[in-house]
Amino acid sequence: MSRRLLEKAQRRLAVESGLQSNAWGGRLAVALVYPNVYHQAMSNLGYHTVYELLNRREDTLCERFFLPDREDLDEHRKTGYPLFSLESKRFLDEFDLIAFSISFENDYLNLPVFFELAHLPLMAEARGGAYPLVLCGGVCAFLNPEPLAGIMDLFAIGEAEPLLPPLIDYLNESSEGRADVLTGLSKLPGVYVPSGYRVDYREDGRVAAYIPDPGVPERVERQWVRRLDDTSSRSCVYTEDTEFKDMALVEISRGCARKCRFCAAGFIYLPPRERSLQALEDELDDGLEHRQRIGLVSPAVADHDEIGAISRKILNSGGQISVASLRIDSLTSRDVKAMAESGHRTVAIAPEAGSQRLRNLINKGLDESQILSAVQLIADEDIPNLKLYFLIGLPTEKAEDVEALLELVRKIRTVWLEAGRRRGRLGNLTLSVNPFIPKPFTPLQWAAMESISALKKKVQYLKRQVGRMANTNVTCESLKAAELQALLSRGDRRTGRLLPHLAEGVGLTAACRREGLEKDFYLTREREEDEILPWEIIDQGVSRTFLWSEYRRGLAGDLTPPCGSGCHRCGICT
Repeated sequence: MSRRLLEKAQRRLAVESGLQSNAWGGRLAVALVYPNVYHQAMSNLGYHTVYELLNRREDTLCERFFLPDREDLDEHRKTGYPLFSLESKRFLDEFDLIAFSISFENDYLNLPVFFELAHLPLMAEARGGAYPLVLCGGVCAFLNPEPLAGIMDLFAIGEAEPLLPPLIDYLNESSEGRADVLTGLSKLPGVYVPSGYRVDYREDGRVAAYIPDPGVPERVERQWVRRLDDTSSRSCVYTEDTEFKDMALVEISRGCARKCRFCAAGFIYLPPRERSLQALEDELDDGLEHRQRIGLVSPAVADHDEIGAISRKILNSGGQISVASLRIDSLTSRDVKAMAESGHRTVAIAPEAGSQRLRNLINKGLDESQILSAVQLIADEDIPNLKLYFLIGLPTEKAEDVEALLELVRKIRTVWLEAGRRRGRLGNLTLSVNPFIPKPFTPLQWAAMESISALKKKVQYLKRQVGRMANTNVTCESLKAAELQALLSRGDRRTGRLLPHLAEGVGLTAACRREGLEKDFYLTREREEDEILPWEIIDQGVSRTFLWSEYRRGLAGDLTPPCGSGCHRCGICT
């Protein structure tokens, strides 16, 4: 036993408010795991949503598990005390189902550590009937489950609201053995059991075929909510130890009509759906009881049909509004004024690329005049700081495209500095420049990622040039982390073997060498049109023909309009 670990968990639990877990006794027990620390987990709205969905059921209880904080890792290893739930302090093997919620591929590296500290075998084949079933849900599960296929017993493919009820019902009613339970679960809509499929590979390493067991579906169909007004997704537990400690998060829409060709979330959450103000009113009121600020969660907040009414509802109730970023071409003075009234000192927008050619390639649907007009709107409301999101390494990017990015920044900076001089304080411009990663189920899934050496030169050049501009700076995520994310998001089953090496601190190149894999096979190779892609065991509902057509249209510089009434282009709505 470790008194220090238990007391810390109890202090953490004591300062929380909001929803509590159901009590033990006569209920299916679910361990909800976020493979990162408490601070990161409690900043994730999807994690909140699943916790609430399960604990609203009378026949189920759900308790939370996290990766220990850095200072607690040594204590776990020194004492040998296993990971325990925050609520009742029970161990993982006391639960009926272990459910991982994973939103970021880089958190895969925490899985070997988590299983070690939990005293559980990492690989599924080493876990027998004595261990609970291990499920994986979240964005990563239905973007590409294959790198984790050797670790997880099953995956929830799609959105939690339609998936969880039949899955939990089945587990509550089943009295079969482990193998039979997995076979039965594999026949539920949206449940993927990797052990029910054999993967054959070609001599060149590409996937040749997925061979399902008898009675198992050839592909697993993503499940999604048809009517968002019948569901709720909001903060249900409040704590100061989170990225959003001063706000209550409320999801107002899901899916995006814009179809930016690089954006996975824009495709795997299709079709676009909204919650009406009427359906949101109780959630907004509940959030304002806990926090003064409401964080509106949506892929495109300003696109919501009732965003004006939602904003007025919050402001008239004495609250404030927060959004992650603003869509440039739907931005209005009303939106910016609401941000200013809510005390925003920084607003983020995403031009994504400096040249019109590249903005057309990714179907951004913006021109320079729209970008500068949006900057002017924000500047006129005296918000002092502006953040700009850009991608580098997009397909066909040339030196002149990088120069165009710098020229656009200079023009934005001119507008920003003029406004700053008028108000007597200049504020700051921040460029968040990150490498393009080709993601599954996007039109650019066939594209190659640019080499790290080429990306590094571009980042260094941009930092030198921007370094000459006062009140302007560049941030960039780790290129090694981006490379790892790219490999794990596009990998096949074999790439899961890399995780124990990577968790030990072995570099990606060396880990691939140990496992007989070629890094560039996954990263810098353009895929063939007819190649079977590892993630295509999933049927997202968007047709492959549409995605390929969009890839070719992007390379030709052609734009595709957003989703609209009666649109049947991608196939999801049919």
